[in-house]
Amino acid sequence: MTPVTEVAAAVMLRGDPAAPEFLLAQRPPGKACAGYWEFPGGKVEPGETARAALVRELQEELGVRVDHAWPWVTCQFSYPHATVRLRFYRVHSWHGEPAPIEHSALVWMTAGAAATVAPILPANAPILRALALPPLYALSNATENGVTAELARLKTGLAKGLRLFQVRDKTLPAEQRRALARAVVALAGEWPQTMVLINDDAELAHAVAAQGLHLSSQRLWEIERRPEFARVAASCHGAADLARAAELGLDFVVLGPLLPTASHPGAAGMGWEEFARLVECSPLPVYALGGLRPELLDVARSRGGHGIALMRGWP
Repeated sequence: MTPVTEVAAAVMLRGDPAAPEFLLAQRPPGKACAGYWEFPGGKVEPGETARAALVRELQEELGVRVDHAWPWVTCQFSYPHATVRLRFYRVHSWHGEPAPIEHSALVWMTAGAAATVAPILPANAPILRALALPPLYALSNATENGVTAELARLKTGLAKGLRLFQVRDKTLPAEQRRALARAVVALAGEWPQTMVLINDDAELAHAVAAQGLHLSSQRLWEIERRPEFARVAASCHGAADLARAAELGLDFVVLGPLLPTASHPGAAGMGWEEFARLVECSPLPVYALGGLRPELLDVARSRGGHGIALMRGWP
């Protein structure tokens, strides 16, 4: 069996939370993959936690002292010379100005924008794509609110920065749901980089030119390959669902229900401890779902979540 090298990597973020900048570092001459750009970090030493390794490596490589680092995604990648398991942390606060102490150069890039440097280590490609995902994933609730009111709510949300939206409402009559989906795509089209996903209906998603498809946990196990959309997500309820979503190469998932919610009456929810345990090794960004409010975003992130998904608590 090929040994796996454990690595802690930092996604250092600054600026506008809606479109933050992140730091890449260029590997110096004499190291494997010299000249390639990567997220700063390094090997986890025996007896050391991944977070402790992250703090140590950023001090050694960049001369900064980490204040806050939240666990994020974990990816495994095989290079010709080694197999690495990268545990990524989002670092939002630090002391000191990053300097290329052990790298050839540093560069700040904007999340979601085209890369300004090359080549970038292949293991980091999915991370760049994940960074383009916003922290809030809003779900439609026209069934309760009515279509007109829901479209008005979406218009307000878009004006406030909402950029990721799912047309859910699976119990609406087919024609009414189709009309809702068309109206949502039209509204979202007025705001650059807004992504609309349709819940569990690929035909409808294609018909209204939505950017993506959101799979139910049941559909996740019925398909054999990733559907052909720019973004594909899925609802997950446990470790097996998360592993299946990663196997299919999806872009992100929602995990829940986390807390008691009207959408799942009688269900207590998995709670934050179980959520953190499940997402710890996920290679995909995970949105917490179920009974949440916008003010719980940082709680979700501190437990390893990418963000939160809301049906009733937005905009």
